[in-house]
Amino acid sequence: MTLKKVIIYTDGACSGNPGPGGWGAVLRYGQHTKEVSGYEEMTTNQRMELTAAIEALELLKEPCEVELYSDSAYLINAFKQKWLQKWLHNGWLNSQKKPVENMDLWKKLLNLNAKHNIKWIKVKGHAGNPHNEKCDELARKAIAQGLFAQQSRQS
Repeated sequence: MTLKKVIIYTDGACSGNPGPGGWGAVLRYGQHTKEVSGYEEMTTNQRMELTAAIEALELLKEPCEVELYSDSAYLINAFKQKWLQKWLHNGWLNSQKKPVENMDLWKKLLNLNAKHNIKWIKVKGHAGNPHNEKCDELARKAIAQGLFAQQSRQS
């Protein structure tokens, strides 16, 4: 069976770290493009980077061949440099023998990675890549909308 080929770009952002956060993703399949984003009231930049990838991959209704582009070395290196395999082998402890941060999100990503055939690709952030720039814009807009909604509820 030939898998559908999907291209995904993701980005996460935080206003303060930790602070209000947003994530954005652009999914491309053939001639179709879908943009998604979301907001969290109190989070970190790293959690938003991982969440962007999770949310995008969870939209895929069947196993796919995926090229996932991110400017997050944290996300890409965990797969490409086999950090996740080391963490699993060490009982979810990092090289300093401390619990791996964001383990809940890493576990979701491992499940999604097992479901799909994903090629994890690092792109340089804020370097004029239109899809990466769009994800950054989506993430920042999600933060602004989230903060606006929060302020509206408080007044």
